[in-house]
Amino acid sequence: MSIHIGKMIKAELERQGRTKVWLAAQINRTEPTCYNIFKSATIDTGTLQAICIAISHDFFKDLSQDLTAALPKKSFTIS
Repeated sequence: MSIHIGKMIKAELERQGRTKVWLAAQINRTEPTCYNIFKSATIDTGTLQAICIAISHDFFKDLSQDLTAALPKKSFTIS
């Protein structure tokens, strides 16, 4: 899997023109915690859900699409 969730969150936040301070307030975290989120390749689901709601973006869908692409394709044969 090639997704770095922290970078994706930061990019979406910047695309929306929102600040890190704004996000920290929305998800009830400190600004340094938000900086750590942006640096992290992984994140706990509760925090990710709060971020998704705050910035109206479904990162779970992005992660799922990346996972689907990484899964081996199964071929079925009928005997």
